[in-house]
Amino acid sequence: MKKLSHLDPQGRARMVDVGGKPATPRTAIASALVRMAPGTLDLIATGDLPKGDALGVARLAGIQGAKWTPHLIPLCHPLALDDAAVLLVPDPAAGGIRVHTRVSTRGPTGVEMEALTAAAVAGLTVIDMVKAVDRTAGLDVLRLELKEGGKSGRWIREGFVDPWAGEAETP
Repeated sequence: MKKLSHLDPQGRARMVDVGGKPATPRTAIASALVRMAPGTLDLIATGDLPKGDALGVARLAGIQGAKWTPHLIPLCHPLALDDAAVLLVPDPAAGGIRVHTRVSTRGPTGVEMEALTAAAVAGLTVIDMVKAVDRTAGLDVLRLELKEGGKSGRWIREGFVDPWAGEAETP
């Protein structure tokens, strides 16, 4: 039987030991699509949802999701995040709201799960904000788009276009 790497010799779950790894800059970008009825997109654009500003609340929820990832995903390391950003873009052609998240740190392990959790939580928050008017709203296509840093370096999904490209870096 194959030994499971996340179990110690006594068969107990354990985190991966990153204590000997150097702290290096790491970034991850994730995305999701919240599909909804066209009329729901109109309500978001006009600010006429019963619960209020869906996109503003979802941006905050996504950042909070990135920060809370180790509390939600077993075996994730708690990380000091340098930055977490959430961008929500109405996309009528795709039938919903595109969620983009970018998370960065300087640490011994990556922030892929933080970026994915941020995208999921932001998307779920949009659904919560619109559910009174649209029961069809759903989270779709949650995925990692880019990761940078660490031993494996840079990975980018084929066809990915960075929504933050050209944005001035903050000091």
